[in-house]
Amino acid sequence: MSRIQLALNVDDLDASIAFYSRLFATEPAKVRTGYANFAVTDPPLKLVLIENPGHGGSVNHLGVEVADTDTVDAEQTRLAEAGFASVDERGTTCCYAKQDKFWVTGTPNGESWEIYTVLADSPTPNGEAEGQECCTHLLVEPSPAQEAASSACC
Repeated sequence: MSRIQLALNVDDLDASIAFYSRLFATEPAKVRTGYANFAVTDPPLKLVLIENPGHGGSVNHLGVEVADTDTVDAEQTRLAEAGFASVDERGTTCCYAKQDKFWVTGTPNGESWEIYTVLADSPTPNGEAEGQECCTHLLVEPSPAQEAASSACC
């Protein structure tokens, strides 16, 4: 199964969780400090909310969540054959999840697109406990909380 990921900056996480819970008639799949995500069935959507006061309503980044690493690899190969460059991140921890992913580079408007699969849940936003490098530097308008976390892990 694949679904589009939409990561939004929000001013108030609690108010946004309440709104999107009602809008999509579903509760969040994960809630952490400054972060929540929804696995919406209909329409198939991974909605990520990143608390970033003063930037609410803007896109943080976009993505496509896929079923497994083989699909990540197949998409990266397909896009490379179509002339797209990418930045590979395997076994990385980002947004409270260990992931295999890549970021598409050279987008025409500077938007950040990732193709990823979730390998496991993480207790930390960016893998600080595992000594991982984090992906925050690739996000559009990282929140103050993300910047603080990235300074600890990057």
